[in-house]
Amino acid sequence: MSAEPIRYFHRAKKTTETEQIYGEAWLRWTYENAMGRFALHALFKRAVVSRLYGWRMSRPFSAQAVLPFIVDYDLDVDEFAKKPYAFKSFNDFFYRALKPGARPIAPGDHVAVLPADGRHLAFQNVGGAEGFYAKGQRFDLQSFLGDAGLAQEFAGGSLLISRLCPVDYHRFHFPVGGTPGEPRLINGFLYSVSPIALRQSLAYLWENKRMVTLVESTAFGKVAVVEIGATMVGSIFESFIPGRAVAKGDEKGLFKFGGSCVVTIFQPGRIKFDADLVQHSAAGLEVYARMGEQLGVAG
Repeated sequence: MSAEPIRYFHRAKKTTETEQIYGEAWLRWTYENAMGRFALHALFKRAVVSRLYGWRMSRPFSAQAVLPFIVDYDLDVDEFAKKPYAFKSFNDFFYRALKPGARPIAPGDHVAVLPADGRHLAFQNVGGAEGFYAKGQRFDLQSFLGDAGLAQEFAGGSLLISRLCPVDYHRFHFPVGGTPGEPRLINGFLYSVSPIALRQSLAYLWENKRMVTLVESTAFGKVAVVEIGATMVGSIFESFIPGRAVAKGDEKGLFKFGGSCVVTIFQPGRIKFDADLVQHSAAGLEVYARMGEQLGVAG
């Protein structure tokens, strides 16, 4: 069984670090062991398992796990909107709100921002994602968007994959200002989106449950923002009002318990991603950065 670590570049610290993986032993057994993969396909990928776990994480008794989790992962409680002991369940803590100003939004009408806290991969052309997780794996835009015509509109466009771990702030936000349409649900399984899993199959990204929202932006054109459910993430909650204009950085919604992912796709020539994101992604490193930090500028 492989024990290849997950490495990432920390944008603020400018250091390369090794990820402290929540549930690592279980993840590696499930995706790197033959018996684990059997259990995955027979049981773990199915929504009923994640719904049951989500139900447990919403029960009052689960709140007793909050403080140990905060200590184990050294979370900054000063940015929480409420006190650590005020959470009524682990899920209540997991999708917590932050204090106003905890995530400053990079200014400028022609500046796009990261939609979530997490580890980010930026490819100026979606074709650059080929082979990142494993040699020969191609990002299938048509399968991912579930619409051949839409895939054609975004063919050759720019792709951002934002991976959230259980330790991260789990609300997601609009990367650009504009007018969002109705979110479209594409039902699917609930595989993990950890690199441990994606090294086995990049297709988990388009086999999982996901929500597709199109945002019409003056500066960036049509932008697709897609939230992906994952193992133990049975719920993607959208809090915005379709058809009502939003500013970049406005809250779009939240994930309930688990690791998850937000994928943002721009049409060709509509954005120039920041150089550090592109360079580290090309070198095989995700970049850890927070929601609201600059992603790129309009092309």
